[in-house]
Amino acid sequence: MPSIPRGDALALTRALVEIDSRNPRLVPGGPGERAAAEALAEVLGAWGFKVDLLEPLPGRPNVLARIGGGVGGRSLLLNGHLDTVGVDGMTHEPWRAVERDGRLYGRGSADMKGGIAAMCAAAARAAEDGLGGEVIIAAVIDEEFESHGTRHLIDCGVTAHAAIVTEPTRLAIAPAHRGFAWVDVVATGRAAHGSRYDIGVDAITGMAHLLAELDAFQRETLAKRTHPLLGHASLHAGVIAGGTGISTYPDRCTVSLERRTLPGERGEEFVSEVEAAIARVRARFPEFAAEVRRGLTQAPNDVPLDHPIVLALSDAARAHGVTPSVEGLSCWTDAALLSAAGIPAVCFGPGDIALAHAAEEYVPVEQVTRATDVLTDVIRAWSGPEGTAWGS
Repeated sequence: MPSIPRGDALALTRALVEIDSRNPRLVPGGPGERAAAEALAEVLGAWGFKVDLLEPLPGRPNVLARIGGGVGGRSLLLNGHLDTVGVDGMTHEPWRAVERDGRLYGRGSADMKGGIAAMCAAAARAAEDGLGGEVIIAAVIDEEFESHGTRHLIDCGVTAHAAIVTEPTRLAIAPAHRGFAWVDVVATGRAAHGSRYDIGVDAITGMAHLLAELDAFQRETLAKRTHPLLGHASLHAGVIAGGTGISTYPDRCTVSLERRTLPGERGEEFVSEVEAAIARVRARFPEFAAEVRRGLTQAPNDVPLDHPIVLALSDAARAHGVTPSVEGLSCWTDAALLSAAGIPAVCFGPGDIALAHAAEEYVPVEQVTRATDVLTDVIRAWSGPEGTAWGS
């Protein structure tokens, strides 16, 4: 990686975007995060951070960098993920950081190498004035799949008084986001020739009855479960498969369902919600049979609006001409894992989550600059030389 001037967020964004870090668990043959992690570690070491590379998965290291650490000061964790999704269908070169019309293009520019660069540059700038508390940079792996990177940090005992995850929020402050739960439902029928309605049991039609029942559950129940920043709870069918031919009764149909959960809901309860819907369908159609298989579950995040880290972000944004906007974030992030581990975590960063994983991905240059300025002031207020101990 070329030499990056200390605190230059835009130069660091460009350099990171030009490194292919596709998650190999999502993209067969993807190189993973090692090259990006090693390059970032080199930059942070040159900027005066104490840097470690820790491997949650073989060949895929987290970057853990620390600076400051005065006695009694408040600590702050800045978290972001280095992995990206695939590049199929992209309308521009994914690994060439091109700046055009105030936008910096490339895969990962918005999600979320611009955010990583901003948080690293901000920590370096704030440290020039001295720090009364420690600032921890965590650039992690695998957020796009199972979040092994942030889980590993927590398992290693990394902690802080608060955290900012620099996911793309368009510079809004996002103290809350939904969780999710995945389940697969397998409906079974009885195979028969298409003319034999007397013995055939249609697993696909049975599944259609279940999907209609779940749709009614969403309209009548989930639509009434709301959160002031996140709207209402929801579910949808993501993938469905079944049948072997048009003239054969299908003996099997599988559907993958996703439930988006609100703070206060538990994703594990989705299994019982689906099982209850199956029971209601079976009461009308006794021949219907289905099995529910639990998949991945991630919890929601919800940090109080009057938490000191939310207020610190609001004050710093206002000081830099950004009208503080407090919003819910539509996607799931590693902030939920940090909050659950006792590190209140909010999201704030440059770029628009709507461009994540998109055919065209870019981050506005001005937002990277603003985010760096805001985060620098937050760090100074939170962990600067005049910082006070947590709770004092």
